[in-house]
Amino acid sequence: MPAMGSHGASTAEGKARVLEHLGVGEKEIGCPVHATMESVLLGETPSGVEVFMDRNAYEADAVIVVNRVRPHTAFRATVESGPTKMLAIGLGKQKGAHSVHAAGWENIHRTIPEAATIAVESGKVAFGLAILENAWEEPYKVVAIPARELEESEAPLLEEAKQNLLRLPFDAIDVLVVDEIGKNISGDGADPNVTGRYPTPYATGGPEVQRMVFLGLTEETGGNANGVGIADVVTERLASRMDRPATYLNAPTSTTPEPVKLPMAMPTDRLAIAAALETCAGVSQRDVRLVRIRNTLKLGQMYVSEALLPEVEKNERLRIVEEPRPVRFGDDGSLV
Repeated sequence: MPAMGSHGASTAEGKARVLEHLGVGEKEIGCPVHATMESVLLGETPSGVEVFMDRNAYEADAVIVVNRVRPHTAFRATVESGPTKMLAIGLGKQKGAHSVHAAGWENIHRTIPEAATIAVESGKVAFGLAILENAWEEPYKVVAIPARELEESEAPLLEEAKQNLLRLPFDAIDVLVVDEIGKNISGDGADPNVTGRYPTPYATGGPEVQRMVFLGLTEETGGNANGVGIADVVTERLASRMDRPATYLNAPTSTTPEPVKLPMAMPTDRLAIAAALETCAGVSQRDVRLVRIRNTLKLGQMYVSEALLPEVEKNERLRIVEEPRPVRFGDDGSLV
């Protein structure tokens, strides 16, 4: 059963498609995928937040929640993304997700464990499978956790996951250019833990970036541009491929409209990058600290401007693979 709140365009069919994109289709796993938007009210947390559960899950003999453990993109707590959050939000479908988020991002560090406790007390949850991945998104550890020990056991796994988080190797960046964003890269299109730009004030970390440019959408995201709002500049190419209904759908559920706002859209890659450079305060064109990455999952190779070369040369984890050369654009203004 999909357990992803309102993701997948908040439809049963959309959720099944998301799972299929992730390689969790009926053919791959050898069993039916029961997707529904129907949910059952389980009860309320001590602070009055209603807790829901997927109807299929509620009617099953037992529920096993499976999720990777990693830092969340919008808040900090002892447990963030993982089986506990999946019980509180994901398995509650749209109603459950909205109920928890509506209690306020400032309270979500308490609301999620409280809601998960209500789900566990229903007696439906057998255990959780917590998956830890390395920086290349390859699983290296799977931990089975009894339902009543989820929060306690998940907390140290989150600390371990933080050590494996992909990071940009620079603390300060004037212009960050991201070739593509998409839901298959991050729920926020581009992982805020990498870019340092978060949709709420309740999460921090990552580099200080003065201007950010998003050039395009991945094919897999199907036009869903959630997270586009953290950029300062995008291209018309990205804006024209944006499926606005699908993109906007997550905002009411999460009570966070900022990630779906459309930034300044420029006709070409060249003009988008130029706009970012020209709006950088206190930076000369010659000394600009510019970084270009494919997406926030692919940080093995990146382009940097010459102003960053001294830092690259001092960093034992980095290696220069090309000599400096001018940035190349095609006749249509697209990056080559």
